[in-house]
Amino acid sequence: MSRRSKHMSITGPGCPSLVTLMMVILSLVTLNQCKVNYSFSGVNISEDIKTYTVEYFPNRAALVQAQLSQVFTDALLDQVEGNTNLSMSTDGGDVQFSGEITGYETRPTAITSDEVSARNRLTITVRVKHTNLMQPELDFDTSFSRYEEYDAKANLSDVENELNELIVEYLIEDIFNRAFVSW
Repeated sequence: MSRRSKHMSITGPGCPSLVTLMMVILSLVTLNQCKVNYSFSGVNISEDIKTYTVEYFPNRAALVQAQLSQVFTDALLDQVEGNTNLSMSTDGGDVQFSGEITGYETRPTAITSDEVSARNRLTITVRVKHTNLMQPELDFDTSFSRYEEYDAKANLSDVENELNELIVEYLIEDIFNRAFVSW
């Protein structure tokens, strides 16, 4: 009968060395310390940010469209609420949006050979101040501008609501992407 050792060896063929085992443990600990947020929408928000505030955007443009301030403010609220897990705060959120509508104008863009406008362009400009209390390096105070063209034969009042909705949608996307999307 052969005698077998009562102690098992952790070295030998097929067994990981102590150094390899330590490297694996160290790698797992190191990777566990990294915080990386993945999102299919591209939204990249620190886990420290929990709340947001959107202040009312008054219309200070020379030409004032009555509902535009409310439409714009509501659209920004809806975008943040629908595309983040942040909770709305009425005052002092971790991320804050404020600003004003600074431009609302229509002008001709395409002139025919008879020197008559064939197309007009409605442009909306919004100044946005974005404050990120947790990551101040992401703060910005920037003007965003978007436009839509329409047939000059159309009366602006007939197409204005539809154009405003499209332009506001583009503006909100630009603002949201600047604030939350890091490609």
